[in-house]
Amino acid sequence: MLVGEFDYELPEELIAQEPLPDRAQSRLLVLKKETGAVEHRHFRQFPALLSAGDALVLNNTRVMPARLIGRKKTGGGLAEILLLHRKDAACWEALVRPGRRLRPGAQVIFGEGELTATILEVLPGGGRLVEFAYQGVFEEILDRLGEVPLPPYIRKKLRDSERYQTVYAKEEGSAAAPTAGLHFTPELLAEIRERGVRLVEITLHVGLGTFRPVKVEDLRQHRMHSEYYHVSPEAAQVLNRCRAQGGRIVAVGTTSCRTLETVADDDGLIRPGSGWTDLFIYPGYRFKAIDALLTNFHLPRSTLLMLVSAFAGRENVLAAYREAVAERYRFFSFGDAMFIC
Repeated sequence: MLVGEFDYELPEELIAQEPLPDRAQSRLLVLKKETGAVEHRHFRQFPALLSAGDALVLNNTRVMPARLIGRKKTGGGLAEILLLHRKDAACWEALVRPGRRLRPGAQVIFGEGELTATILEVLPGGGRLVEFAYQGVFEEILDRLGEVPLPPYIRKKLRDSERYQTVYAKEEGSAAAPTAGLHFTPELLAEIRERGVRLVEITLHVGLGTFRPVKVEDLRQHRMHSEYYHVSPEAAQVLNRCRAQGGRIVAVGTTSCRTLETVADDDGLIRPGSGWTDLFIYPGYRFKAIDALLTNFHLPRSTLLMLVSAFAGRENVLAAYREAVAERYRFFSFGDAMFIC
């Protein structure tokens, strides 16, 4: 299967540049995966699409203020470091700009010099291993000097950084938001709970894979970057009971989906645990854990579009995307939602 099979035409003006005033104001395209039938709704109607006994799985990761902009110690030019995940007390894996000038040994100073980064190593894929020197508590310095990173296709500055966090975000560690969850409000979650649906929280810290394009033509040659996940024994117990009693497991976002598919055995039993997943889901994959998927509209030729195509069928998904374009849906992180059931 080739990357070009997951392309589609998207007018640039449909790429949402900012969130709507109300999170639940988004539109919702409902796609029936068995037939390809499409319905057009609004996200406020999402609770009505769930049934008592279902389990709604939420990724409770929180986006770090992981974007640091400083200046090179020699030369004074601007430099950017995007933190991905922590390797030890002082070292992080990161993306950097400009890469050609941030080779091993280069140093970047942030703020008034209270934080200094030294490039230790160029990693496979072009990332960097970076060591930080600082006085005090790193997290407090990061909160003060860092910014929440936005995807490169969003060119408008975000007025409220909390709008790039879900309302249930708790576990800090992501370089990007699990954007399917951005549509929920506390009131909608309460309504879902009142319908007899269990809300189950798991964690997957979104990392380099979100920023990494597919550069090979043959999908089988692409390798996903590993991301950290955690599924508690309590979460696994609720999900297994849901499945045993005939309820559906509904994943909110591709991150929740990949986590559940990572920890499920061949019979669909969810096993608790923590670790790193590099699971790449594309058509031909046999789903073991999830029954329905809430997701946003994804970039052409992306691994996220490939995952959605694996779940609902490539032709169904691309036809639904064409209809979404025709109906002027808003695309990508701050855009509208799709429910595949």
